[in-house]
Amino acid sequence: MSGIPAHLSWAIIRNNNAFIMKRRNITKPFSTEPNNLSNLASFRFNGLIHKKTIGIEPAKDNKGFQLVWKKTRNQHRLAKLTNKTTMKAGPRRSLYKLRKFILKNGYRKDLTKAALRRASAVLKSQRPLPAKKIRPKKTE
Repeated sequence: MSGIPAHLSWAIIRNNNAFIMKRRNITKPFSTEPNNLSNLASFRFNGLIHKKTIGIEPAKDNKGFQLVWKKTRNQHRLAKLTNKTTMKAGPRRSLYKLRKFILKNGYRKDLTKAALRRASAVLKSQRPLPAKKIRPKKTE
């Protein structure tokens, strides 16, 4: 939906699309589309309708995360629309580089905190689980 304004696109796909997941007793439906940082079906986080979006995915080798972003000048070339880069220089440095990328390139400042939360959650999930402490058995 590259040539259509974002508000019009949202009005069209808001209630019905392939990525929406509606469930009973849930007020805000979930969404599984790419580049949706919070997985909520909302105008702000939608990855399909905006010209500039950011997505965070786990890296292929499970070390670090992959930053996915849309290029605004390739809106009509879908094959070249998204770019990917892997950040695996350690958690602190990677999160710092992510924040700098968003602010320097003007990629939706309102999504900065959501992107950092998503990236840190991905990094936390890749940490090994701590070893369980085994208690000695009681001898009576």
